[in-house]
Amino acid sequence: MKLWLVRHARPLLAPGLCYGVTDVDADADATAFAASVLAAQLPPHVAVACSPLRRCLQLAEALQALRPGLEFRVESRLAEMDFGLFEGERWDAIARAEYARWEADFAGYRFGGRESVGEFMARVGAALADARGGGDVLWITHAGVARAVRLLATGVTAPLQAADWPREGLAFGELQCFPM
Repeated sequence: MKLWLVRHARPLLAPGLCYGVTDVDADADATAFAASVLAAQLPPHVAVACSPLRRCLQLAEALQALRPGLEFRVESRLAEMDFGLFEGERWDAIARAEYARWEADFAGYRFGGRESVGEFMARVGAALADARGGGDVLWITHAGVARAVRLLATGVTAPLQAADWPREGLAFGELQCFPM
């Protein structure tokens, strides 16, 4: 089994904003381009699961238009991390004290008040466990989910520290494959 991960195209937001679960559209041309690359690279019989956020649904629908036999299902566990009160705020406008609290308890602190990294990792881990044992799977998702999968695939679990979190995520529209 292979798990293919693709990140949505660039969202229609100003750079520097915190937008985990903020539901926004992605650039239409970039979405169409990403879908064309995906359509050419994916194996013929791949199960597709998609985050419920519009920027991912747009890519799933564009891919389906190019590969009409391909169906996808919406999987809420593939949504980006929920940053609560900080959704829509500029990252550089969030108080430094919030970052310090988060770094001190990276796995447990609910940055923005909604979801901790530990809760996020558990959610993604449960989706990953459910995906195992079948054929190839494509997740149309977000950079945070890809980072969580990278950690889970290498066996990194609790106690998770800020230094463990991968600094590099998937670029917009980028595809990555993990043997499972």
